[in-house]
Amino acid sequence: MIDTAALPLYRSNGLRALEAAAADQPLMQRAGLAAALLASNLVRDAQQPVLVLVGPGNNGGDGYEAAMHLRQRGHDVRLVVTGDVRQPPDAIAARDRFLAAGGHELNDIPPVARWALIIDALFGIGLQRPLTGVFAELVGNANRLARRDDCVLLALDCPSGLDADTGRALGNAIIHATHTLTFIAGKPGLLMADGPDHAGQVILALLDLDAAALVPADGQVVSRTAFGGCLQRRRRNSHKGSNGSAGVLGGARGMLGAAFLAGRAALHLGAGRTYVGTLDAQAPPCDPLQPELMMRGAEALLATPLDALACGPGLGTSPEAKRLLEQACTLNLPLLLDADALNLLAMEGDLDTAVATRRAPTLLTPHPAEAARLLDASVADVQADRIAAASELADRFNAHVALKGCGTVIMTPDGNWSVNTTGNPGMGSAGMGDVLCGIVVALLAQGWPAAEALTAGVHLHGAAADALATSAHLGGEIGLTAGETIIEARRLLNRWIAADD
Repeated sequence: MIDTAALPLYRSNGLRALEAAAADQPLMQRAGLAAALLASNLVRDAQQPVLVLVGPGNNGGDGYEAAMHLRQRGHDVRLVVTGDVRQPPDAIAARDRFLAAGGHELNDIPPVARWALIIDALFGIGLQRPLTGVFAELVGNANRLARRDDCVLLALDCPSGLDADTGRALGNAIIHATHTLTFIAGKPGLLMADGPDHAGQVILALLDLDAAALVPADGQVVSRTAFGGCLQRRRRNSHKGSNGSAGVLGGARGMLGAAFLAGRAALHLGAGRTYVGTLDAQAPPCDPLQPELMMRGAEALLATPLDALACGPGLGTSPEAKRLLEQACTLNLPLLLDADALNLLAMEGDLDTAVATRRAPTLLTPHPAEAARLLDASVADVQADRIAAASELADRFNAHVALKGCGTVIMTPDGNWSVNTTGNPGMGSAGMGDVLCGIVVALLAQGWPAAEALTAGVHLHGAAADALATSAHLGGEIGLTAGETIIEARRLLNRWIAADD
């Protein structure tokens, strides 16, 4: 994974602009040298040969440069270029340098007992079609040989067959890299959707460029710098009223657990008072495991003075739920909509205007299926371009959006976006969204601005899950429960505040 230090992200158009702005610099030579240095460090057996697969574009030129430097460092390099490959001028120059230095080209992968390392320099950014024919065969063989020999498979810039903008796998032929060396700046596709499963460990080579100084970044990787100004110790002269009142509206019959989880998360993440308003008339008068929560009927909750409100955990989609959601939209406070609140928003067209015209901040936290319903699209459509889907939601509802999933996309109403890299597959379990909902509404209640609260909540929740998955207590991702992440998130938030103090 890319380290969570702040990192600018660029889509293909931005990367092309960067390359144009630095056209007078030897970027291909720098990329090839960086690749060779990394490959030399990753080779497990220097006595075995290195396989370099070269494609038709500038990515192939990077491969030629890397192969030349690896040969100069004493490695046995076998470079394969297949078919009628027409390369651009810079790549042709790189090929000429490789050949002039004594390198040789092969038309097919030779039979070798064991490869020390395989380099994928077939296709970089900009690929928009599935790989077929000889290139699909090369990709399949590279994956097979890397598994056979248990060797590093290093992709240059982006694994071939992966859309660098979206993280979408472009068909069945796609490199399964153990490492990806990406150049100049981060690519969002390496961080989301299918990207993390194919990119492996991502390393960034800046190539002596300050990308953001040349071309403004399209987006960012989420880091604590995005909300660091809100990580402040409390004044000693404070009380529960100083720390905000958070409300959670939900808990229809049979779904009380969702509202309880959100309420517990809000309580543990610092809300001075946390109220849970339930639709179930038979709900217990208190949460037996968390008696600090103040239970209310749904109507009573909406009449309670609050600093922030979350609607949706276990809300249901009944006419009563819709009426309560309409009422909630009229309140002049930060409003987070999740789960069934999003389903109601998708089902009831008259709610669109009520949400979009709110003056106080609105936050939406859909998973891909909920986003698809809101956009009247398919889940595949949403996943095909998660950034575009988040942007459309933010624009349509004038809202801050966290499109959850592998590489959660956070989008503001003015179009600024970031991608979160914390979290793991163990979070694919019931109640995780409810906990995130509670974390964010707690931060909102404490006065955090909407963008910072949403970004911090997503990042913190994922970081808590990561800490638990690597702990001796859990020992892995399987079996991680939503409730466990609440206490770990509290521990991390306090630690971050102390570190930033």
